[in-house]
Amino acid sequence: MKMTRRFTLPLFLFLSLVGFASCQGVTEGAPADANRLPEPRNIILLIGDGMGFNHVLAANYYEHGQEGAQVYEQADWIRLASATYNSVTRISDGDTIYTGGYSAQDAWTNAEYLNRAATGSAESATAISTGIKTYSTAIGIGTRGDTLTHISQAAKTLGKSTGVVTSVPLSHATPAGFAAHNESRHNFGEIAAYLLFHTRLDVIMGAGNPDYNNDGQPEQVSERYIGNRGFWEQLKANDGRTEFVVDGETLLVLDANGDGQRDPWTFIESREDFLSLADGPAPPRVLGVPRAYSTLHYGRSGEEALLPFERPLNPEVPTLVEMTRAALNVLSNNPTGFFVMIEGGAIDWAGHDNHLGRMIEEQIDFNRTVEAVVDWVERYSSWEETLVIVTSDHETGYLTGPDHPDPVMAPVVSRGKGQLPDGVWHSDNHTNSLVPFYAKGPGAELFPLLAGEFDPVRGHYIQNSEIAQAVFLMWGKPGISSHRLR
Repeated sequence: MKMTRRFTLPLFLFLSLVGFASCQGVTEGAPADANRLPEPRNIILLIGDGMGFNHVLAANYYEHGQEGAQVYEQADWIRLASATYNSVTRISDGDTIYTGGYSAQDAWTNAEYLNRAATGSAESATAISTGIKTYSTAIGIGTRGDTLTHISQAAKTLGKSTGVVTSVPLSHATPAGFAAHNESRHNFGEIAAYLLFHTRLDVIMGAGNPDYNNDGQPEQVSERYIGNRGFWEQLKANDGRTEFVVDGETLLVLDANGDGQRDPWTFIESREDFLSLADGPAPPRVLGVPRAYSTLHYGRSGEEALLPFERPLNPEVPTLVEMTRAALNVLSNNPTGFFVMIEGGAIDWAGHDNHLGRMIEEQIDFNRTVEAVVDWVERYSSWEETLVIVTSDHETGYLTGPDHPDPVMAPVVSRGKGQLPDGVWHSDNHTNSLVPFYAKGPGAELFPLLAGEFDPVRGHYIQNSEIAQAVFLMWGKPGISSHRLR
């Protein structure tokens, strides 16, 4: 129970303060909504899967030769850290084994501590999306097997559009953790079918194309990320169907926009399709599966190359930047607004492989995606109506500078612009370290209020679950009679 108090106490205090303010009434002459929480029209949440502080620093040193170079690291953004641990390590023979949380003292004095109780992408995405920490591998499911409510469902209750975009397979843990419900992240086929036929998402974009290999070349590979060749072929027909028949089973798409009619998927896969979708008229519902199997570009040949982009990207496959521009153009057609989760998923894959050059490559692509989002906000929306959040689900690879463990998690060391920094990997898995958190726009001011814990190096930090909790405060949660805080 100690863990539960740790990550809910800041929210409790915040609610108490809001309740106190509401009880004071509205000052004479003030607007009637003076005590209301911000209600962003749009929320764009970007997740660098596996991205730790040293991952960001390494990319800064390589591309810019200095730290603090990213748009999200500037002074007009809220800058915090986030704790990522899940609530339960395992459930065995009826026994629930809880995690020990995060200890700032241990994290900076014991080099082995961060290798313990690390979370995974599934349960971390679930926490960020639902506000509830859960068990390892869970997708939108609580520790008691209960179905949890996603931010995307809250957005739909308000009539907004929703989407998930990723540089890894569309049924992978992070996109799944923002819309699906499944006991295990490894059930890719079930998750793909759920996303396509049991959610009201308006945009799904991600890899996993079973007709192309990792170099973007035609080759029939496993359907594991799509689940079934039968409905894959029917989706590719792109004929506006709402009913799919596979192995005698009928699958129906849902009504995405609430008009009482089932909404078909418009299917795209070529890079030209994504580029053309970035501007102008757009279909209301888009399934984009680029011509790449496991990742957009990380898995391409030439992994022996050390420097980022030394091997050219797959020419027929879009970048995460290009996919994001297409997704925003589709989602922004809704005058009520939208929610979208955009994942730089292969930062994590490079961390698992301890490949510094390709990690930096993926981090740069993610950083440019944030820049594209900022450009969209400033050209087509505003910082008064769009909240942008940039964070990570966990750190991967235990990346440090050469001085580690004195101090623990020492920063990577610059060798100049265009040169790989001095960095050392200490794991091929996740760690329990704090990860970066940045926010700008309406509602960003809530997060420092929720950051009730302090780390001597990273400063104040939130729990990953408090991201959704803040969104639910602003947007409400399905099942509550009113979406405003009374």
